[in-house]
Amino acid sequence: MRRAALQPRKIATQRRSRATVDALVEATARILVREGFDKASTNRIAEVAGVGIGSLYQYFPGKEALVVAVAERHQREIMQQVQARLAGILDQPVHVAMRTIVAAAIDAHRVDPALHRVLAEQIPRVGKLAGLATFDRGNYAAFRAWLEARRRELRVADPELAAFVCVNAIEALAHNAVLHAPKMLSDERAAALVEEGARMLAGYLAPRHAGGRRVSRRTRPA
Repeated sequence: MRRAALQPRKIATQRRSRATVDALVEATARILVREGFDKASTNRIAEVAGVGIGSLYQYFPGKEALVVAVAERHQREIMQQVQARLAGILDQPVHVAMRTIVAAAIDAHRVDPALHRVLAEQIPRVGKLAGLATFDRGNYAAFRAWLEARRRELRVADPELAAFVCVNAIEALAHNAVLHAPKMLSDERAAALVEEGARMLAGYLAPRHAGGRRVSRRTRPA
């Protein structure tokens, strides 16, 4: 079975051509959400975008490449939101920083949860899962830098391992809320979800014993 081409045929550089590509990508996103992957034929996408089928094939080899373009655009939107929030955590104490990070992930997934759900469920059929993660390399590095800066007051001995644990916990929390528990993304429930997630991660990073005093890496029990 021949694998579908997933890369654009050419990159739009002029304002008019970029508008055409944007219209095609937006039309693909709308069709995926409203009608599903199977109905997202190139003819249907061109029709909804108001673009000739020839123009579609000028930039994209088929619908699979357009679905990947939708996923990559959605991914960029998530990353930009999270990156903006991460910029302010270096001076924040543990629980506040965890609340900031978890809130950033949850809020980013609330922008277009229906599209995120469709992409997560259907884009594997394209043959390439184009990310859909909350943390790219830069965001991951920013979080690890916060761990390094707070190392003396955290219980974790290995910032790289702690970053891996925290990032994957946050990813799972946000991703599964979208896929399996959309009611958790309502305003009231999302606030509680953020608080509980922050408490869980803060407890992992800097737990306190019964007396309320933080257990340091040097004094915590074996």
